[in-house]
Amino acid sequence: MEAPRPPLPPFDAQTAAQKVRMAEDAWNTRDPHRVSLAYTPDSVWRNRAEFFSGREAVVQFLTRKWNKEMDYRLIKELWAFHDNRIAVRFAYEWHDDSGQWFRSYGNENWEFDGRGFMRRRIASINDLPIHESDRKYHWVPGRRPDDHPGLTALGL
Repeated sequence: MEAPRPPLPPFDAQTAAQKVRMAEDAWNTRDPHRVSLAYTPDSVWRNRAEFFSGREAVVQFLTRKWNKEMDYRLIKELWAFHDNRIAVRFAYEWHDDSGQWFRSYGNENWEFDGRGFMRRRIASINDLPIHESDRKYHWVPGRRPDDHPGLTALGL
């Protein structure tokens, strides 16, 4: 049995925000296997119009995603929380293989089990083509620096 993944529900403002930053940090590694370990083995996902379940499906999905979405950088922000659920808004920047940059905006609804693993992730996302000069995320790939502005400070 896997060790719990604190913070655990029920969430308060501090622990919900901590869980959101931990997810952001993991996704910014662009390591599908590492990211998948935050989910239950039978987690259920909806990402845009794609539905799947299980960690192996998560790894396959994220591998495809990050092969397409190059130089991916993500910021997540806590929107709301209650008991074992967290709502998040996010935006990420990336470019495709032709060099076209995008900012993708979205919302996620998360549901956790009692051991801190996400068992349900529902994501709605829209892509906005942008000029490279309009990018707002300029940190070195990986974890967003603590002094880098978040979504609200960036006006997103």
